[in-house]
Amino acid sequence: MVKRKKLLNENKKLFFKAKRYLVGGVDSPVRAFNYVGGSPLLINKGKGCKVYDYNNKEYIDYVLSWGSLILGHAYPEVINAINKESSKGLSFGTTHKAEIELAQGINKAIPLAQKIRFVNSGTEAVMGAIRLARGYTKRDKIVKFSHSYHGHADYLLASGGSGLATLNIAQSKGVPKDFIKETIVIPYADKKYLGKVFKKYGEKIAAVIFEPIGANYGVTLPDINFLKYLRKLTRKYGALLIADEVITGFRFNFGSLSSEFDITPDLICLGKIIGGGLPIGAYAGPNKIMNNLAPLGKVYQASTFSGNPIVMQAGLETLNALNNLKNSYNRLEVLARKLSIGLEREAESCGVKLKVSYYKNMFSFKFQKKINFVKFYREMLIKGIYFAPSEFEANFLSFAHREKDINETLIKAKEIFKRSV
Repeated sequence: MVKRKKLLNENKKLFFKAKRYLVGGVDSPVRAFNYVGGSPLLINKGKGCKVYDYNNKEYIDYVLSWGSLILGHAYPEVINAINKESSKGLSFGTTHKAEIELAQGINKAIPLAQKIRFVNSGTEAVMGAIRLARGYTKRDKIVKFSHSYHGHADYLLASGGSGLATLNIAQSKGVPKDFIKETIVIPYADKKYLGKVFKKYGEKIAAVIFEPIGANYGVTLPDINFLKYLRKLTRKYGALLIADEVITGFRFNFGSLSSEFDITPDLICLGKIIGGGLPIGAYAGPNKIMNNLAPLGKVYQASTFSGNPIVMQAGLETLNALNNLKNSYNRLEVLARKLSIGLEREAESCGVKLKVSYYKNMFSFKFQKKINFVKFYREMLIKGIYFAPSEFEANFLSFAHREKDINETLIKAKEIFKRSV
């Protein structure tokens, strides 16, 4: 009995200890579960579409390390590749075979990526791409869209999504106003506003950065006509168009989502999936732009750990697996549609107002009131279903999810909706 009690308290004990040594007990704000209250989930291990906490409780995982694990947890070929590569050493700070092969694989899937620069996170990828755009165009101003999130660089923390939206922070403290004076934030899909901005500042705009699908203010569906207009306008004024595909790259097809919309940006930022679950970022584009980076050009960027051999090998195995699965992406879309529509129907049948926004294999929730989401979230977690702990965050499916997982999720959701009436 004493042993059982000790086991039940293991998660809370660990988080209490975490708060003593980590700021808020976390290394990224959304992990604190502030939006939904209570103790956050601490994960000990994962396999396929399941994760297990320190009490060894099982959860169906729709977070998947915030979209990184499209193959699911502990995918055998990726784990084997990591083990084999790590036995050779952990880091050398030099170019190596896997690095070249991963770049080659990305280039084959995304022809725009004639040259690639690997970094360690999506934030770094965006920072590098924007510096390159400014150096290439010899201009300073950047345009982004409200509620979009492109990492935590100072000059991009203006009207951001993700944790900023969750915490209702329009702009982080500690960012001097001068740091964002060259950042122009405009409403998404507003052609008239965009036209006015370019008419006034067009000759000073270095780049516009956009997400093909918004994923950090809830799933925001694309306006393809607007994005095509954006592409036309940036070309007219000589500004670069940067596609932030840190989340969307290789998520919906074997390549970029921009290409699916028939939009060719000047630069593309990648991350998450291309690292197989390990820290990674990359920015890429045509030779004429990328060759402005040092050592060929005068735009400087460097990193000790970029191109780490273990990360590159994990990414390479992930891309190899996705290449073999590229005709199966539709299966994920079918499952996500069933889950999204099913949740709305079950909620409606119980008199609960719920909107599930989804695009292919990515989805998010929006209840009529925040308290409804909080109650739903906490009860689903108790029942072993792990969703993103905020209505502003996206949820994902992996190739490890099966129809039985969707059915189990819907059954448990219905039980909760019934109690809400």
